[in-house]
This record gives sequence, C-alpha cells and structure tokens, in this order.
Amino acid sequence: MKIPLSEKSFRFRRSSVRTGLLLVIVAALILEASSLFQNYFSQQGIKAEATLRAQSQMEATRLKILDIIDQTESTLRNQVWITQWALAYPDSLQAITRRIVSDNPIIIGSTAAVVPGYYKDRPLFSPYSWQVTDEASVQQKSLATEAYDYPSQEWFTKPLELGHGYWSEPYVDTGGGEMLMTTYSLPIRDESGQIAVVLTADISLDWLTDAVGNVDIYPSAFSVLLSRTGRFMICPVDAYVMEKSIDDVEELLKDADAARVISHELLAGNAGNGKIKLYGREFFVYFAPIERTGWAMSVLIPSFEVFGQIRKTSLWVSLFQLFGLLMLALIIRGSYKSQEKYQALSDTKDRMENELQIARGIQMSMLPKTFPPFPERGDVDLCADIVPAKEVGGDLYDFFIREGKLYFCIADVSGKGVPAALVMATTRSLFRTLSAHEKSPQRIVTAINESMSDMNESNMFVTLFCAVMNLATGHLRYCNAGHNAPVLIAAGGKDFLPTASNIAIGVLPGMSFQEQETDLHCGDTLFLYTDGLTEAENESHALFGEARMIAALDGERNAQAQLEAVKRAVHAFVGEANQSDDLTMLCIRYLNPENSNTMERHLILHNDIKQIPQLAEFVETIADEMRMDPGLAMSLNLALEEAVTNVIMYAYPEGSDGLVDIEAILREASVDFIITDSGKAFDPTAAPEADISLGVEDRPIGGLGIYLVRNIMDSVSYERADGKNILSMTKKI
Repeated sequence: MKIPLSEKSFRFRRSSVRTGLLLVIVAALILEASSLFQNYFSQQGIKAEATLRAQSQMEATRLKILDIIDQTESTLRNQVWITQWALAYPDSLQAITRRIVSDNPIIIGSTAAVVPGYYKDRPLFSPYSWQVTDEASVQQKSLATEAYDYPSQEWFTKPLELGHGYWSEPYVDTGGGEMLMTTYSLPIRDESGQIAVVLTADISLDWLTDAVGNVDIYPSAFSVLLSRTGRFMICPVDAYVMEKSIDDVEELLKDADAARVISHELLAGNAGNGKIKLYGREFFVYFAPIERTGWAMSVLIPSFEVFGQIRKTSLWVSLFQLFGLLMLALIIRGSYKSQEKYQALSDTKDRMENELQIARGIQMSMLPKTFPPFPERGDVDLCADIVPAKEVGGDLYDFFIREGKLYFCIADVSGKGVPAALVMATTRSLFRTLSAHEKSPQRIVTAINESMSDMNESNMFVTLFCAVMNLATGHLRYCNAGHNAPVLIAAGGKDFLPTASNIAIGVLPGMSFQEQETDLHCGDTLFLYTDGLTEAENESHALFGEARMIAALDGERNAQAQLEAVKRAVHAFVGEANQSDDLTMLCIRYLNPENSNTMERHLILHNDIKQIPQLAEFVETIADEMRMDPGLAMSLNLALEEAVTNVIMYAYPEGSDGLVDIEAILREASVDFIITDSGKAFDPTAAPEADISLGVEDRPIGGLGIYLVRNIMDSVSYERADGKNILSMTKKI
C-alpha cells in the first residue's frame, strides 16, 4: 500500500517533534547530571585545599611553639651540670636562676626549688629570678614563703612524680611572675641519684596569642589552643581564657555528640578533623596535638566561606545551562523544519562509501606497512601484506622489537565489515599494550582473551597466533589460539609448526592457553597466514588449499619475494572470481648466523621465598645440558639465588604479588642470566664493596650478597628500562 505524501510528511513532523522534545529532555538531564558531578568534585577539591591550608597553618604554628619549647628545654638541660655542682653551695643557686633569665629573653622567670628537707638548715629554699619588662632588669626573691607554698605547686610535684621534665598547666603565678604563664620544670639529681632540686623556666603566654591567633587562610577562620585539661589558653572570646574549658561551651553547639567526639580526640592528643555547628553555623574543625606540652591546637573554618564562591559559580552555570537548553530547543526546531525540505538524500550512498574509505585508511594506518621494517638489522627479514575482502576487514598482523626480541602476531576476526574492523582494532591495541610489558605469549593471549570476553556482546571471536622470537638465539616461544598453524621452512623441508588446540579468543573467559617453543636456525623462514589464503575460491568454488600454498613457498627466497610468489599463485588460481574473505600474510626469515650453538631457557617466579627451590632445579637443568662441572653449577646456583632472593624480599611492597622473570641464554663458552622485575628501582651494583676483612661485629649489615655475585660471575650489569629492573650476569664456561 502506497502512503500519500501528505501523510508521510505528517508522520515525519510528528516524529521530529517527539525526537526534538526527547533530545531537549535528555540534554537537560545530561547538563544537570554533569553540573551535579562538577559541583560535587569541585567541592571535594576545595575542601581538600581548605584541609591542606588548615594543616599547613597548624604545622607552621606548631613549629613556632616547639621552637620556643625546644629553646626553653635546651636552656635548662645546659644548666644541669652547673646546678649539680652548686648543690654543695646553696647560695649559688640564685646566680644560676639569674643567669637563665638574663641570658634568655623568652624566659621571664626561673627558680631552683630545693626538695624540702634536702638541706638540714634550710627546710624550704627556692631562690627565684624574674624579668621586669618595663625596667629591663632582673629581680630576685625567694618563693619559700607562707603565702606561696611552692612544694604543693603542680610545677614542683609533677616532675618529682614523673622523674623527668614537665610542662605545667598554664596558671597565674600570684607569688612569682604575677602573670599568665606556663612553667617547664626539670628535676636534677645529686651524685647519689636523689632528686635534690627542680629547676624551672617560666614562659609568658603572651607570645602564644601572636603565634596561634593569627589565622589568615579565610576571613572568619579562627584558632583555639587548649591546655591538657581542656581549658582555653587562646580563644577569640577573652573571657574564656583559662576560665572555661571545652566542656563548658557544649550549650553553644547544635550537634553536641559531634562536639564530644572532637573534644575527646583533642584531649586524647590525636590529630584529625570534623564538623560542628557553632551559633547555628557549620564549621570545619582541624586539630592536632603539640608534643611534650599536652596542649592541643584547633583551626575552625566556616563552611560557607569555603564553598561560598563555588555556590555562586554553580548558580551562574545553572543559568547558562538553562539559556543553552532554550537555544538548543530553538536550533532543533529550526533544524527539523529545514529537514522537511530535504527528505530525499541522494548522496547517502556516496557519503557512506567515503566514510568506509576513511575507515579503511585508519585501519591500515594501525598496521606496520614499511618494508623492510628494520633495515639496520641483519638478523631478521620480514614482510607482510593484507587485502580486505570489503572496504574494511577483520584481519590483522603486527610486530615490533623490544629488548632484542621480535614480538609478532597474526589474527582473524569472525565476520566482515565494520564490526570485524572494530574488533580487529581492539585486538591490535591490546596486543601492543600487553606485549610492551610482558614477555610470555601465553600470558599475552590469556589477558587478551579476558578483555575480549568481558566486552563480547556481539559474540564475535578472534583466532590469534602470538609469538616472541629471541633474535640473539633464534628461540621461539608461541601460543596459538585457534589460528591456522604457520609453515616452517627449514633446511629439512617445509612443514606446519606444531600447535596446541587452544580455543579462539573471546569465546569464554577464564580459559587456559598452552605456550610452546622451538628453536630457529639461520635461514629458517616462518610463514603465517589467515584462512582467506587457503580458502580462496575460483569461479568453480574450488579452494586454493594448503597443498598449493606450501608448493608456492621456497626457502631460498627473501621475505618479500616469498609473499609475491604466494600472491601470484593465488591470483592465478582465483582468476576473475570475487574475493570472499580477507587475505593476510606475514613472512619472517631468521638470519642470525651466531646462534648455532645457542639455547634459551626461561623461568618465572612469584615474589614468594617458597618458590626458591624451583630456581635450583632450573640451574640443575642448565648444568646438565651444558655438561657443567658440579662445583661450577653450585656456584652459579648460589649467585643466582642471592640475586633472586634480593628481588623477592625487597622489590615489591609487602603483601603485594609480583613476578621475577629469569632468562638464561646458553652458549658454547658462556651462560647469561637476565633477571627482570617490575618492582621499585634498585641498582645492586651501585652498593659499595663489602669489606670482608672486618670482623662480624664491625662489618655493616648488607653488601655480602652482591659481593658474592661479583666474585662468582665474570660480569654483572644493571639497567632500568620501561619501569623494570634488569640485572644481567655472565659466566664464562
């Protein structure tokens, strides 16, 4: 049934209105969500900045206070010896206190309070010296009076009880300095070990007001200093100073429970932060103890000052978003009105074809296409080619050289077109990312399978052949995941490389893949391909097949000539038939003549000391293969065990799982061990030589392990590359 044009136009307009309305709603939701997220993370960042500024303020203040504390304590400690000497001459104690006050401007008073009964002729004796600020002089008197019972004062009793220095609770010394002060008291013992006198230093708290009270991080922020009993020493309300404690102001707080928690933490000498409501306003509270004094300092910042600016900004952002939504609605309305005039899009096909051509160019740009790829190297000849059946396809190859090893792969994605191309790009990216840090083809394939299985909603799979070739030795380690077995062209002929029957990638997570290995010799060629080669059809639907492919291969050709010969054979067989599948080939010819008597062995351990016995078995196997003297094998095992144990014990954080990669290269007259780990950077060769001439008691800890390794091995070297520690050791046989 043919729909009239007017009805089609009506349906189009109605659909356009619905779509436009939906777009506006979705845009509004997205903008609101983004605004909420932005506001949340902005608040978190601003709060973190406020925390950092408050902590910096408290740390600077703490250092100022501790500087005064340290000066005071140091002054009294320096007087210990002269005070002990003066015990035999009691009248000289007055001179000591006078010198303490006159030589130290921060100390306003000092007394040498003798323990009652220490002198038979002087039951109470406490000469006191203090500064007279207005007169810039030092005056003296005795505190041993009936009006001032110094033996009962806290500054006297506490150091006797504790046996060490003590900072007193702040007090008004009505019998001494006549001002608000705190006293540091230091008990001093005579030659018999008996405490004979308490030497003190009085510190005025006036300087604390400047040190603690100046908070300039926010306009309304202020600080508080509490004594060990919770009494206010510094406070914006002068009437509270030494008259009220933190418990006395709970009635001012809306959230008394939160205040009690913070009060408990403060008096317990802990550092932290929290929130309280004071006079109906929310404050962020940051607090920290001041060591040795029992004091606690706190900085309070109004939350409205912390978040005030961002709230204003959020309001403006919301207004701009609303304006933007209105503009979007107008744009959509105008756009849909214009689309009514251009429903017939005659260029759709051309545009799609153009996009596919661009996609093909992007896809091809992901693969190496410059050949020969390594003209500076004489140990490998390599060439590859890919011909998609459509504009874009699902085949891929890739290769690169890292640490003297050739990493390469070839893969075939199920399906054709754009979906296969997207899976191909993902697979190639995973191979590059994983092989940049991993040496084992099995672990590379396993990791790719886990990633592909997790996001495989389209149920597409990938056949993959992944390998690592040591260009120094020709040793090849490979893992085949359901791909066609490569052809190995060697001196003995042409045959398929033995491959395990592993499942393809992306089918199921948690699958295990078997790794295999073999050795290539100089002149050997490895030919890899996808099934688009063997399944190429001619006009009669006959397949090109494996037999024709092997017949086209010749071990005397270089890599590029090898591919050209196979392509000529395929084209001659297919004729004018359309290509039905992607066709990809990768040819690698190994050309290193120095590996005739070279072998490679490999061992991977976890950073678990219980795996060390595997190392001994590894060295024993190498010793048997090289027919090594048992004594030499034992020495090699000892050196290797020292180096590997050092990595297991110290390379990785405690409790974390890490790997130790041990690679052995066996040559006719030497053996190389390469130990690789991803732990923290550490160069054992930089350690100084251990002095074994020293006795056990005089010799510093450490250094013997690397000393042992250096003496056993002929050469030891270290490098840090790609975030890994690489320790190389060589022993001549």
